Amino acid sequence: MSRIGKMPVEIPANVKVNIVSSNIIVEGQKGKLSLNVKPVINVVNDGKNIVLTRKNDLKESKSLHGLYRVLLNNMVVGVSKGFERKLEINGTGFKAAISGQKLTLNIGYSHVVDFSVPEGAKVTVDDNTKLTISGIDKQLVGHVASVIRGFRPPEPYKGKGIKYSDEVIRRKAGKAAKK
Repeated sequence: MSRIGKMPVEIPANVKVNIVSSNIIVEGQKGKLSLNVKPVINVVNDGKNIVLTRKNDLKESKSLHGLYRVLLNNMVVGVSKGFERKLEINGTGFKAAISGQKLTLNIGYSHVVDFSVPEGAKVTVDDNTKLTISGIDKQLVGHVASVIRGFRPPEPYKGKGIKYSDEVIRRKAGKAAKK
């Protein structure tokens, strides 16, 4: 039995879970998410907890058991608390601005980089250099943060670029001067 898969998913008081055949719909104060579960996994809702079991011990069933439990837990946490990821922009003249669902980045290129924020994610900019991506879908929030970071990843010599706020950049020494 999967150690992660056999743990029950606790349902907070402000979250409603509906199971319709193989589709799970989770509703909370922040929004609504749904997940389609393969038929090899049984989902049982007893009011306070959701328990997942598998029908057989095939390799695919074992791998899906833990996966669906984690996805379901992320849905419950997302609709009750939400997720957020923070980015920092480092570099002289580097800055960001948001207008509606369009993020504009000045990150040292000869042109500005425009990024359309997808539906379901929200980007806020503080002090022109700190970005906060938030939303109820953990996968979407992480993906948007990754795409934005990918426009200018931090370089190891001066540390210029876009980095996660908790990321540590390993710095390299530059060229040594000849004597």
